[in-house]
Amino acid sequence: MSNETDLIRLLDIADAMPGAAALRARSYELLRLRPGDPAVDVGCGAGRAVAELNDQKITAIGVDVNEEMIGVARRRRPEADFRVGDAYRLPLGDHEVAGYRADKVFHELADPATALAEARRVLAPGGRIVLVGQDWDAFVIDSDQPGLTRTIVHARADLITNPRAARAYRNLLLDAGFGDVEVEVHTEVFTGTTMLRMLTGLAQAAHAAGAITREQCDAWTAEQTRRAEQDRLFLALPLFLASATRGSSIR
Repeated sequence: MSNETDLIRLLDIADAMPGAAALRARSYELLRLRPGDPAVDVGCGAGRAVAELNDQKITAIGVDVNEEMIGVARRRRPEADFRVGDAYRLPLGDHEVAGYRADKVFHELADPATALAEARRVLAPGGRIVLVGQDWDAFVIDSDQPGLTRTIVHARADLITNPRAARAYRNLLLDAGFGDVEVEVHTEVFTGTTMLRMLTGLAQAAHAAGAITREQCDAWTAEQTRRAEQDRLFLALPLFLASATRGSSIR
């Protein structure tokens, strides 16, 4: 299985979780769109949000930098509008959309200010922006080895381009000239085996980065595996939703 195919499969599993569905629904509410309004979903992946917005009679456009993802989205939903592009250079005209949504995108961006300037460009005056994402340095994991757990979480965060982007959403939006900025936090709690692969992946990444030894990685992985098998795994993942309005000026 290719890395991209594996990623798509994992995204499908994550998107189908009840908490993820509720979070997407809340993000759509915050866009405050009316039937017929155009909106862009930046980092659309395989296109689930675009399909859900279209079901609400929103004219949704999906944009993703990954051509394979766009190919999957087009095959799954041939009637929808999917385009290859990145957050810095969206394939949209000036003031073309009434809504801009980016879910788990800004932690991948080295220059969020440029991306938000691009969001302002494509948004019509009065248009709404919603950013969704997790803070990679704020995973809450129960473990018998809290010091090692902190090291693993921080080491994994350091491998992300912009791991703390979500905690900066409010200030980023204010700096970009958006108004009516509000931030919500929705914490997802996982106690079963669903997220075990992600947790063990954190340890593997920390070991690969040289932050922990192979013995530490194996011991921590064994503990989390045992916890999952005994229904004792605990992961709390804060997810941030920031929303704002583009001002009436055309700059």
